[in-house]
Order: sequence, then structure tokens, then C-alpha cells
Amino acid sequence: MANYYSKRDLHFQLFENQNCLELIQYPYFSDHSKETFSLILDAAEQIAEKSLYPIFKEMDRNEPQLENGIVKVHPKMREIIRQFGTDGWINAIFPYEEGGQQLPWTIHLSAGFILQAANYSASVFPFLTTGAANLIRTFGSTELRDALTPKMYSGEWQGTMALTEPDAGSSLSDLSTLAVPTAKEGVYSISGQKIYISAGDHDACDNIIHLMLARIQGAPAGTKGISLFVVPKIRLNGTPNDVLTQGIYHKMGYKGAPIVHLMMGSASACEGYLVGEAHQGLKYMFQMMNEARLGIGMNATAIATAAFHASLDYAKVRPQGRNISDKEPNRPQVPIIQHADVKRMLLVQKSITEGSLALLIFCGLLGDQVSQETDPLKKGELEALLDLLIPIAKSYPSEMGLQSTSMAIQVLGGAGYTTDFPVEQYYREARIHPIHEGTTGIHGLDLLGRKLLLHEGLGWKMLQKELGMTIREAKNLPDLADLTRAFEKYCKEFTEGSTQILFKRNQGPDYFLADATLFLEGAGILCMGWMWLKQAITAQRALVQGTKEQDFHLGKIETARFTMEYELVKLKGLLERFASTSYPSIVMKTEWF
Repeated sequence: MANYYSKRDLHFQLFENQNCLELIQYPYFSDHSKETFSLILDAAEQIAEKSLYPIFKEMDRNEPQLENGIVKVHPKMREIIRQFGTDGWINAIFPYEEGGQQLPWTIHLSAGFILQAANYSASVFPFLTTGAANLIRTFGSTELRDALTPKMYSGEWQGTMALTEPDAGSSLSDLSTLAVPTAKEGVYSISGQKIYISAGDHDACDNIIHLMLARIQGAPAGTKGISLFVVPKIRLNGTPNDVLTQGIYHKMGYKGAPIVHLMMGSASACEGYLVGEAHQGLKYMFQMMNEARLGIGMNATAIATAAFHASLDYAKVRPQGRNISDKEPNRPQVPIIQHADVKRMLLVQKSITEGSLALLIFCGLLGDQVSQETDPLKKGELEALLDLLIPIAKSYPSEMGLQSTSMAIQVLGGAGYTTDFPVEQYYREARIHPIHEGTTGIHGLDLLGRKLLLHEGLGWKMLQKELGMTIREAKNLPDLADLTRAFEKYCKEFTEGSTQILFKRNQGPDYFLADATLFLEGAGILCMGWMWLKQAITAQRALVQGTKEQDFHLGKIETARFTMEYELVKLKGLLERFASTSYPSIVMKTEWF
């Protein structure tokens, strides 16, 4: 088997460090067990190994092409997408009555992690359809749901999310795609453009179902006037819709999945079907966007994980140099993993990837709990915590996964910069994630300017509660005393620093939010310390109980120590910046660059 992820670590995260089996107490998930979850993860591994990984390099070298109006993708993709449909992956999280398996999102997300590590480009097609179908089944009419979702679930039709426009990227309030009512109820004439649409057109499916934001003629300006529409490439009566692929973007990485520029209504004959109520489109779309943001975090984690394991395998077998204390040139060279700086680079990768995976699984569990919780108070608390963590869980793996993948190249040295090894491809594929589903800067604004203060700071209070619980658990394990002291100290300092930055609201939004991205970075580092302390607790308990996997658990504890010593120390510089009253990023004028 190709070594692109650790099955042992994934099972540790799901069944030991964070007990996903607690989910089966909810009636919706009660038919599941550790056995069914394990079988599903094994099935994902089989698809990854037999179908996705074998074409990992091919999809990069032979990227999609637009030929005579048809976007041609790798010929295996039609078969692979159908396999996802036939095997029930696309609608696995949906109810039995809709043909689903009532699978927890946590397990679905974890299975996706395996597939993405094997071949990111190939993995995106079916999971985009899951998100689009979920919007239709949640907010669409019975007629729309019955007409569209069965063929989306089967893999015959592709689903997309069509948001971005040439003059309105992340600023969705400025979108100009227009919807004009027709004589048919719920049917609108759509005109406009959408760009950077993932899997927005290709020959591996028979129809493309776009979930598209547009403004109904006469609607209010800004986000309040945005509505959501289904705009298919082929109308429900089988005739072509006026949706044209104007062009295909040739990307730095993630080349196997087409990203297209769409034109709607060039011949004034594009039909769109209103989803739910008018002017509620952005509210509806945020369901898919929030799912996608955690999905992007997992994508980034998966790619960085694959790069980590490639560099780890290389470091174990690549001989070069001798130990620094060994002055005898006739001695054999040692594997580079014996050099302290190479171990440092591998520890950076292990810290980032396994810490990010822990955080994303934690968020997945929160999402499943929110979806099933019936106590309004508890549900509100869980939801507030998840909302606070989403920008962190999207952005930290995206930004740091890129750095981790760069470190993988560095471990291989010159070999890492060649196409003979996969790490250069992983690096190119990883670069999209700090941009996808909102740039890091936008998520910084969301965290500091909105989520931190929402519901009187409930999400932040819930996070502080969780951090405190983990610290108290760790204090019961004397062997973790150094880790616990370090993390408790950084928690206290970051909380105080956060209070300082909140005082800057009195100076106005420009000053308050000038360093929002740095606050997001700090929150991500703090969450990594938290996730690694949790893993150290689990590992230490296993050691006390006499585990037969001492190396695995000792590795967890030492990586937690590395995270405290090498990563959390970065908070000191960020906290100093939060307290500063100098603002070069505001004072600097365009003419001075």
C-alpha cells in the first residue's frame, strides 16, 4: 500500500483521543458501531488505494482541457464518480428514507481525509455534490428535491457551488448576476458570470447542477438582496440551458479537477429555479460554505499528511553524513533521520498534521452533536463553540499545511524539487487552501470582528471552558507536569492579550481589525497546543495502563512537548504586537510602496 496517511493515527484520533462512539447515543446514529465505522474507513482506503492513488500523478500531468465546448477530464473519473454514487458515499450522511446511511459527518469527514491524501483532485467531485445536494434537500421544494437529488446521489449529475464573480470575489454583497421572474412560478431568467467554479463543467457526468447566488430584479442592495437558485447545465426537461463554459483556468496545482468560467444568459435563455425564499440565499449558502470550510481544512491536512509521510519514508532510508560527534570519515553514512535538524523538520510536520486532524475531528463531532441535540441551551453552546472554531479549523491547516509541505520538500533536499518525488506536487496542490472558501484575511476578520463577540462572547467562553477542562485533566498526570504548566501559562497570556486587542474597538474598526489575521494565527497556535495536550493525556494514560505500542504513544507525548517548545513560543511575539500602538499597515500610503 502507498504510504500517504497513518491508519493508526486516524483510529487513535477517532476512537481513543476523541471518542466518536459517543455519537451512537443519538437515535439518528444508533445503528452504527465501532465495527461499522471501521468498515467505512477501510472501504475508503480501498477506493483510495485501487482507484484514486494510481492516477494521482496522471491527473496532474494531463490536466483538463476545453475542446470544442467540452471540458475533458481524466477518463477514469466517470467510473470513479459512479463508484462513489453506487457505494453510497455521496448521500451517506442523509436519512435512510432518502437512501442514506445516517452516517455521522465526523466519519464521512475522516473517510474524505483518506481519499484526499491519496488524490485530492479526484476526491473533490463527489463531495462537492454532497454539499450541493444537502442545500437542495434542506431548503428546496419537494419538486426540486425529487427532480434533482436522486441523480446527484447516484453520481450521474455533479453538484457545484457558484459564488465568485469577476468583480465580486469575497465581497458577495457586490455580486451582479441577475434573476428576472418569468411567467412560470419559481422560474427565473438568469444572466451573469461566475468564475473559479470547481468541477463547474466536465464530461465525467451527464449534467452539472449549479447552486448559484443571484439578485432578483428590484431586490435590495447588499447581502440582504441575494437569493439562491438551482441553475443546471441541462434543464429538467432534457434541453440545454443557456450556461456556457467560457474558459478553463490552468492552475498551479490541484490540476486534475477543472475550474471554469461560466456565462449565463448569453442567449437570454438561462433558466434558474429559486431555492427556498427570496432574499435568503446567503443564509442558505452559509450551510454549504461552513461545511466546505471544514472540508478545506481537512483537504489541507490530508495533503500535508501525505507529504509528511513521503518525507518521513525518505528520511528513514536516505544515507547522508555522519553524526556531528563522529569525526571518523570511514564510518558508514547514517540515514538523515538521525540528524537533529531533520528530526526538527519532521516534528514540525507531525505537529501540524496530527494536531490539525485532531482539531478537525473535534469540529466534526461538534457538528454532529449540534445536528442531533434537543436541549436548546446545550445546542446553543455547542453551536457557538463550533462557529468560533470554524475560521481557525479552516485557516490554520491551510496556512500551516503549506509550510509543513514546504518542510517535506526541504527534507528531501534537491530531490524534493523534482517531479521524481511527489512532494513538489503536494506543495503545489496545498497552495490553494489559504484562498479557497475565503482567504485567511477574511477569516481573521470573521473571527475577531464577529465570532469572538457573537452572543455576548458565548463561543469564546465555551472555548475557555474546554481549555480549562483539558488543563485540569492533565494536572492529574504528574508525568505531563511540564506540558501542563507551559500550556496553562500560554492560555492565560493569550486570554489577557485578547482582552487588550478588544480594547482597540474604541479606536474604530480600522485599528481594531488591522491585525485580525495575526489574532487568527495566534488562536490557531493556541488550539494546536490544546489538541496536543489532549493527545498527550490519552497517550500517557495508555502508557500507565501498559500499552504494547510504547513507541506510538511516546511519540505523541514528545511531539506535544515539541509543540509547546517550538510552536506556542511564537505567541510571545504575537502578544507583543497586540499590545502595540504603532500601525504601519494603516499609516502606509499607496504612493510610498
